[in-house]
Amino acid sequence: MGSYGKLAGRALETDTPVMVKIQELLRGVKHAMSLAQGVVYWQPPRHAMEKVKDLVVDPSVSRYGADEGLPELRDALTKKLHKENKLYKSSVMVTAGANQAFVNLVLTLCDAGDSVVMFAPYYFNAYMSFQMTGITNILVGPGDPKTLYPDADWLERILSETKPVPKLVTVVNPGNPSGTYIPEHLLRRISDLCKAAGSWLVVDNTYEYVQETSILGTFNIHYIIMYFMYDGLKHSCFEDNHIVNIFSFSKAYGMMGWRVGYIAYPSEVEGLGAQLLKVQDNIPICACIISQRLALYSLETGPEWVTEQVKDLVRNRELLVDALSPLGHNAVKGGEGAIYLWAKLPDKFPDDFEVVNWLANKHGIVVIPGSASGGPGYIRISFGGLKEEDCKIAAERLRKGLEELVKDGLVW
Repeated sequence: MGSYGKLAGRALETDTPVMVKIQELLRGVKHAMSLAQGVVYWQPPRHAMEKVKDLVVDPSVSRYGADEGLPELRDALTKKLHKENKLYKSSVMVTAGANQAFVNLVLTLCDAGDSVVMFAPYYFNAYMSFQMTGITNILVGPGDPKTLYPDADWLERILSETKPVPKLVTVVNPGNPSGTYIPEHLLRRISDLCKAAGSWLVVDNTYEYVQETSILGTFNIHYIIMYFMYDGLKHSCFEDNHIVNIFSFSKAYGMMGWRVGYIAYPSEVEGLGAQLLKVQDNIPICACIISQRLALYSLETGPEWVTEQVKDLVRNRELLVDALSPLGHNAVKGGEGAIYLWAKLPDKFPDDFEVVNWLANKHGIVVIPGSASGGPGYIRISFGGLKEEDCKIAAERLRKGLEELVKDGLVW
């Protein structure tokens, strides 16, 4: 056999993507239903899809575009940021999804060996982005046991005691994997702490469109208040010279496979845009042109179209909270925003991936192990990918599996 070069340590030391494991699991289980991947069941707006159909033969979609994105899309996004997010001093870069946006930022803002901060349960791809770019000092802060809110007191201590000061702090609002909504006052405090310490704050706003209508289901009023905190919730964004915001078309407009996201970065920070362009030019060059066109046409529908889709997920969430009830009254958290619930498994089942594997093979239902997000002994449940009728079937499978798990254990 020949002699081969060694593989890069940063790749070898990066976690295996949990979704790769889940996709393998799904392929191996006939007729399994997925509550795993963070997807929505709807497609982009019909009028937008119709408009891009005619572009397939347009020569412009086969050519490179501007690295930072189509000018007309960037202009529309700037107007959107002004109107919807109250961001007036931010420049825009269009990326091939929010994940690529995050990698762009890590490569631009951090050096190998820097320390960074995130909070458990964290978004697994963000953690992997740090690993693969050579950042080995990933400081993971706790979430409040009851609310899962990031612990700002812990952050204050870390930013004051860690030398050198952590380069970057990141949060997802509303959260992935928790579905937890970060209140405006808490996000403001986190921002102020980062600014005082000289740290970047990167906020992932992929799930910015939360439905603001509560619903009464089969639960009593106390239960609704605890888990269905939609009334009056408004997504908050801040801008300052230390804040970078990430957004995505994937969930809001059902454009997962089209891969379009964008970065809103502070215009007043000299050189930041130029350095981001270096990274952009060496990864995608530019986001897919026809995808950017679809994003532009989708924006024409406005946020009302998005909230109309999101409102139908409230029933899904209710069905799955009920399905998780065998785990106990206090076991389920999140679901205030985004498309996720976060559930604690019984203590006697610390290996969450073993439980996930058992649920898939024994009961035909697939969820995400919490250990992938720094929460061993938990599972993440996505309620966005199925229409209500299919979600009813999935919920029944999940309930049956959890009832058996609690009563009899992992019996094959």
